[in-house]
Amino acid sequence: MSEISASALRSGLPSSGGHGIAFSEAVKVWVRVAALSFGGPAGQIAVMHRILVDEKRWIGENRFLHALNYCMLLPGPEAQQLAIYIGWLLHKTKGGLVAGTLFVLPGFLSILALSYVYAAFGNVGIVEGLFFGLKAAVLAIVLQAVARIGQRALRNPMMIAIEVAAFVAIFFFAIPFPLIILAAGLIGFVGGRSGSPLFRVGGGHKSAGKILADADSALGEHTPAHARPNWAWSLKISSVFLALWLLPVVLLIVFLGFDNVFSQIAIFFSKMAMVTFGGAYAVLAYVAQQAVEHYHWLQPGEMLDGLGMAETTPGPLIQVVQFVGFMGAYRGAGTLDPMLAATLAAILTTWVTFVPCFLWIFLGAPFIEVLRGNKALTGALSAITAAVVGVIMNLAVWFALHVLFGHVDKWQGYGFAVNVPVWQSVQIPAVILTLAAILATFRFGARMIPTLAACSLAGMLFYIASGRI
Repeated sequence: MSEISASALRSGLPSSGGHGIAFSEAVKVWVRVAALSFGGPAGQIAVMHRILVDEKRWIGENRFLHALNYCMLLPGPEAQQLAIYIGWLLHKTKGGLVAGTLFVLPGFLSILALSYVYAAFGNVGIVEGLFFGLKAAVLAIVLQAVARIGQRALRNPMMIAIEVAAFVAIFFFAIPFPLIILAAGLIGFVGGRSGSPLFRVGGGHKSAGKILADADSALGEHTPAHARPNWAWSLKISSVFLALWLLPVVLLIVFLGFDNVFSQIAIFFSKMAMVTFGGAYAVLAYVAQQAVEHYHWLQPGEMLDGLGMAETTPGPLIQVVQFVGFMGAYRGAGTLDPMLAATLAAILTTWVTFVPCFLWIFLGAPFIEVLRGNKALTGALSAITAAVVGVIMNLAVWFALHVLFGHVDKWQGYGFAVNVPVWQSVQIPAVILTLAAILATFRFGARMIPTLAACSLAGMLFYIASGRI
């Protein structure tokens, strides 16, 4: 008998269905997940897996991957949506609300504080030094996350082939992320429907250590009663979250007009919430272009400063849009105090960006849960996860190029275009810090927070020693 099942019997609870996880204990865990959610989606998903599957044993491996696969299909930050999904499974709607809100809150507060400093003082040396060191640590964490997710998702040659194909497609040929996901999903659907074990969640021969079976987790292998499809509930929850999302947008347009900066922010980022497939990097170029050239919210180069904030603070990378909205209202405050206008815009941007995530999960997750045993759907989702590993690897390479080199060029030829480093611009201190962080993480198993703290301190000391502060 498993440890979880025995514990459940001792407490008088069934091993599945009535999981017995106290809501207060779950809140503490979600606070911990939120505080450690550095490193973009790869790092955040790895943190959730380590805490919820490996450590707490609340949810099984296959169920975790099934939920992740669904979140990968949705617009918006997949890591936050995964938190909402698991929180909802464990403690119904209130669990999803708490998990999703706490996941965003630390990043919101951190970027808001940094935005105040940025707007008031510009590029402050001590903050730049902090970011310089943090980026090296984040790169190591992302690489570790890619390795962990790859171990669990790439269990056989077919999944490896899909991952490699996805990386080549996006890195060398710049094929749009949705097309890559569609192709992987079709391959997986056909393969899963054929009954091939290569397309099952966890199928194949490659082992990644002892796997926690769904039946041995606190949640169990069966679908909880509240997680089963209910059309009346789906209609109700959809209406509530659609109103929460769109009513502020409509009110701003009615009372302030389309040309007001708050109306523009509400409309623009509501659209972004519907098309951000593939995470923040997939739409950052468009956001930057619109913010700089069309709306004139930012100056050229400031988008990268905002991205630096998002990359080195907890929470989703798409949180960078908060900085964009902040600066837009700060410079277009009208009769309002600039800092007050900027603060309100940061809240508005965050609201219209993340409220839709709750809608997608609460509406769709019950239907996805009930299809966990469907071979064709499982095959499609498994193939999509493999493709996403390739896409995340592409993001890791992109991030490495911009951390380790001051300048990156685009090389074109033979039908493809590739980002290549300008070798003369290599940043030796960044290379040293990154190698130290990788060694600490992979060789000595250093935990995330000590690694981040040590690298940030080293970055600030370097800036002091080099006279940049």
